Amino acid sequence: MSETEARALRNEIKKYVDAADERMLRIVFSMLEADAEKDWWDDLPEEVKASIDEGIKDIEEGRFITHEEFMKRHNR
Repeated sequence: MSETEARALRNEIKKYVDAADERMLRIVFSMLEADAEKDWWDDLPEEVKASIDEGIKDIEEGRFITHEEFMKRHNR
């Protein structure tokens, strides 16, 4: 969509919003809120998701150390 088309669409939407009753405003607002709450997980690259899943599996299988143990091992 070009910038000109986007601007025209925004203007049309504004006309509808300005004329909408309270019920319709609440419906539109709910749709906008739901879209804004999109799960960030969906935007992650597949290799990042796989790495996170691998880390979770490691934790579930006991392959981890605590922060305190890490600090002791590395003299911090």
